[in-house]
Amino acid sequence: MEIIYTDKAPKPIGPYSQGVIAKNFIFLSGQIGIDPKTNELVKGGIEEETSQAIENIRAILEEVGSGLDKVVRVDVYLADLKDFSLMNKVYEKYFSKNRPSRVTLGISALPKNARVEISVIAYK
Repeated sequence: MEIIYTDKAPKPIGPYSQGVIAKNFIFLSGQIGIDPKTNELVKGGIEEETSQAIENIRAILEEVGSGLDKVVRVDVYLADLKDFSLMNKVYEKYFSKNRPSRVTLGISALPKNARVEISVIAYK
């Protein structure tokens, strides 16, 4: 197992790694819309947070020579399921050709009062 870390994505806010590589798969921890330069949640709303979370995912994957086109599974956690269509609109821009399997869940709260958290599994 290999631990992944890049300064181009937010530092973990707990005792976990940004991601790990196990054989040919990359497992990323959930990403919220934190700007890695400021370590603060991006301003705006669900669309901005979704975009930043996916950009964070992209940065981690690219650190190990992978990319969004290699994502096979996505888990999306929404603090409010009413944001589903707006999140989906942004999500589709990143995964228009490669459409990985996905689960979307509504949950009661996320770290730092984020609106969305996204985790992925990708092929190396």
